[in-house]
Amino acid sequence: MVAVTVTPSAHDYLADLLDKQDCEGMGVRMFVQSPGTPSAETCIAYSRPGEQEDDDIEMPLERFSMFFEARSIPFLTDAVVDFAEDRMGGQLTIKAPNAKMPQVSDDSPIEDRINYVLYNEVNPGLASHGGVVSLVEVDTNMVAVLKFGGGCQGCGMVDVTLQQGVEKTLQDKIPELKGVRDVTDHTDTSNAYFK
Repeated sequence: MVAVTVTPSAHDYLADLLDKQDCEGMGVRMFVQSPGTPSAETCIAYSRPGEQEDDDIEMPLERFSMFFEARSIPFLTDAVVDFAEDRMGGQLTIKAPNAKMPQVSDDSPIEDRINYVLYNEVNPGLASHGGVVSLVEVDTNMVAVLKFGGGCQGCGMVDVTLQQGVEKTLQDKIPELKGVRDVTDHTDTSNAYFK
């Protein structure tokens, strides 16, 4: 069950946009990028027939279907898609109050669990040095590929932080993780905490 409200004005606006695409059976797909993190972004995109993922959830509406990324559904609870007309034509808005809320359990995807640990345990410590670390991906070897920013980019102590801090914390919380790898360009030392 998808707990997303599409207002009548948003429904008509999206349906009119889809009609202009001249593609039979085209719908829209809704998902959250970086769900459960402070940088979460709720997105809506065109979805041509066959472009949906196998685990997408379909919600048939009067004039088209909406598809929801399965991983995003818990973060889309109570979301509202609305369209408000104004002098410039109007604006589609998405309010998703749970998109940034961490919602992880032992059976959540590993990316969600890593992001939860990074944003709630690792980054608060790095913030004292003006630093931040984010997940780029989890590779096929179960290694978390990370990118540092702020005071951690170019920092002379980043290897110590990576292995004794970030890697240890992540592997304590997520035992199936085999390690971490840093893909940050550390040649830029302009914001580095330790040079």
